[in-house]
This record gives sequence, C-alpha cells and structure tokens, in this order.
Amino acid sequence: MELFMKYPHEVQNELLSVLLNKARNTEIGIRYDFINIKDYEEFRSTIPLSTYDSIASQIERCRNGIQNIFWPSPIKWFAKSSGTTNAKSKFIPVSTEALEDCHYKAGKDMLSLYFNNNPDSQLLSGKCLRLGGSHELYNENNSYFGDLSAIIIQNMPFWAELSSTPSPKTSLISEWETKMQAIITETLTEKVTSLAGVPSWMLILLQRVLEETASNTITEVWPDAEVYFHGGVSFKPYRELYQSLFPKKDFKFYEIYNASEGFFGIQDRNDADDLLLMLDYGIFYEFIPFQPNSNKNELKVIPLSEVELNANYELVITTNAGLWRYRIGDTVRFTNLSPYRIQVTGRTKHHINAFGEELIIDNAEKAISAVSIKTKSIVSNYSAAPIFMKNNSKGAHEWIVEFEKEPQDLKLFSKLLDEELQKENSDYEAKRNSSLEALHLHQAKEGLFYQWLSNKNKLGGQHKIPRLSNSRELLEELLKMNTT
Repeated sequence: MELFMKYPHEVQNELLSVLLNKARNTEIGIRYDFINIKDYEEFRSTIPLSTYDSIASQIERCRNGIQNIFWPSPIKWFAKSSGTTNAKSKFIPVSTEALEDCHYKAGKDMLSLYFNNNPDSQLLSGKCLRLGGSHELYNENNSYFGDLSAIIIQNMPFWAELSSTPSPKTSLISEWETKMQAIITETLTEKVTSLAGVPSWMLILLQRVLEETASNTITEVWPDAEVYFHGGVSFKPYRELYQSLFPKKDFKFYEIYNASEGFFGIQDRNDADDLLLMLDYGIFYEFIPFQPNSNKNELKVIPLSEVELNANYELVITTNAGLWRYRIGDTVRFTNLSPYRIQVTGRTKHHINAFGEELIIDNAEKAISAVSIKTKSIVSNYSAAPIFMKNNSKGAHEWIVEFEKEPQDLKLFSKLLDEELQKENSDYEAKRNSSLEALHLHQAKEGLFYQWLSNKNKLGGQHKIPRLSNSRELLEELLKMNTT
C-alpha cells in the first residue's frame, strides 16, 4: 500500500500493461490489437467506452460456456445485480484473479489498515458477524450466479471462514426472513468482535437482535464488538442510530467501497470521512467529469494523474475480470491527491436534473444529516423526484421520508431541508429563486420502503432504494402504497 501511495501513476500504468498483455489473445484483445497498445494514450484512443448493455451479449455467451472472450482465465462465477427500479438483471463476470487479487486482498488490507491504526485491537480474539446476500445456481454449462457477497462466501479462503459467523450454509439462505432468524440463532452465543454489511440491512438484523434478547443496545449483546465495517449505501443517515446501538466511546466505524465490479476504496484512518483509492487490485481507473445529461459524444475521459480536488467524476474501470473501460455508474469526488482519497457522491442515474438543478445524492445526504441534527430526528429511508411544471405553475421536488425517530414538527423539517439543499447546491438555490417552489414532503408509514423492496423480491444483499430520480415512477408507487 505504501508503494502505490508513493508511486500511484507508475503502479497504475504498469497495471494497465499487465492487463493488456494478459488479455492480448482473447477475442477482445485480438479485435482491438492489444499487443500493439504501448501506452495510455493509445489505450484511450483504441478501445471504446463500454456499458453493461454494450457487452451484455458477450457476457451471455460466457455464461453459456464460451471462454476467452474478454479474459483468458475461465470465468464461471457471475455477480448478479439489478437496478432497483429495473427488472433487468446484470451478470458481472468474476474471475479467479478478481476474487484473489481484488476482493480477498481487500479483506486483508482492510484488517491491516485497521490494526495499523488500532494496535491494541482484540478483533481477532472473536468473530466477524457478516451479513451477505442470497445464493442462486444457474444450472447451464457449469455457470453460477448470485449476489457478490454470496460468491465471496462460497469461495472464501479458510482463514476468513474460521473468523466469520454465521456459517456459510446460514449466510447463503435465499429466503430473507428465514435467514434473519437463522443468523440470530447462530450468532447470539458467539463472541462477536466486528460486524460487516450494508447499513440498511444490518440495521434490520440488529433491531431484531434487540427484540430477541430484550436488550437496549448491541453492546449489551456483544460487549467485545469494537468495529463495524460498512459499505453499499451512504452511512450519513444511519450514523446517529448506529452510535446509539454501539454506545462505547471507542467503537469504530470503517467504510469500504466495493461493488459487483470490484473493490475500490478503504477508509485508512480512524474517524475519517474519505477512502483510500486502492490502486493495486487489478483495476485500472479512468474518470469522466460528471455532467448530468451530457452528450455521450462529448465525453472527456482522463486518467488518475489529471483529476482535481472536489470535482465530481464518473468512474470508468478496466479490470482483471475482463471489463474494459467499463462505466460502472458511480460518481466520486477526490478529497486528497497524495495519496488519492475519495468520497462516493452518488450514481450517474440517481440525481434530479429536471430543471437544471443537478441535485446529487451527496447533496441530499448532507442536507438530511444537518436537518436531522437540528430537529433531533433520524431518517431511515427516503426518495425524491420532480414535480413537473404545468401551465404557469412552478416545478418542485417531492420527497417521501421514513423516520426512525420522527421530528416534532414535520413542516419545520421540510422547511429546513429545503434551506439546507440550497446551501449544499448553488444550482438548486438559483432555481428555487426562479422556477422551483419549496419542496413537498410526505411522511412514510413505518416499514414502507421495506415493504416496497419485499414486493419487488429485493430484500437483502446489495439491493437499495434509489434516493433521487428524474422519473416519478418509484415515487408514485411509494405514495400509492403509503395510502393503502
């Protein structure tokens, strides 16, 4: 890690050469003449950007048993993911190299960083409570698919399995409610020293643990727990609630940034709000300055060496599982350039830009966090979409918010949220003074978002609610469910 922190560009350029050389005799390597690509400029000008839709047919061929298409090593595992409002599933290839040199290496690096910052840690004296996704079998041509966390558990090295709970059998139960109870039954007698999982789903598990044990805090149940490793969704709305579950002053929260396509960042300092970009996991990075609704023919793509502080970038990755210049759909902002540290700011598809306001998830999360503190409330879930202009009426943003702890005055919460959004986003502020009226806010009934996910068969794993959308489809569904 110290090597890539000191020589980031050299490490990335060498990695690109290794990837090109390894895949030069694959179908895509021959098509784009990998053997004659000598540097980044040739790489950028020769190989086009890709999205899932543009390579879906190649992935389907690989799932049907044809190999050496985009990566030379046999690929039989596929991480299944899907957009929360889109029924279409994606099957992201997972190579042996991606498991060993990316995901499992990241697990070791995460522990190394944590121990380096906390030399008195007793984490290894107990087990890590992990909450992963379900496991499914695709039974054609020895090809398997499942949630990424399930694939990792299925192939987990012995050293990781020995220090984890629950057992792989329990972790891979596909039915969510059955799995919740099985995890509780199996883990209550364990010495849990750490936890790992997506905050929204882990919260449901921990609340049921409190009910089962009639405890007030998780610290009462597992007094040796010292750290929660979290990722998948922003932790800002959940932080206060988790701090109440783990009231120990020295309890730590460590963020990670992983996805079906790879493992990208790890918090490398106690109490930091940014992540070290991991540059030696078999992933070569490029970046697109993020402009909502930009013309795809006008995209500017830059290498790591050209990024600037505090600008939003769409992430483009080339990986040791055969994704070439792949647009993952996430946006990040650099908080530091030596070493490179980032914050995840949202998704390219999850923003509101119906009136030129360019509101992104990072703006919303910061505003909600500030208002929650001011109103002594806790938000557990939310989603927002535009109200489009009709005739001479102004437009607006419409929100539906579910509270873990309600504010005393919902109208005040709405007013303060509108004000904080203006502070966080100057474009929203400008539009509020012209084409937008104050936001409209609805309080969601308890469990609304959970019920919506259940109806869509999307409980657990990496599934999450789209926070912001230019479409009203999700919002209309939630509003309808909220009144029935």
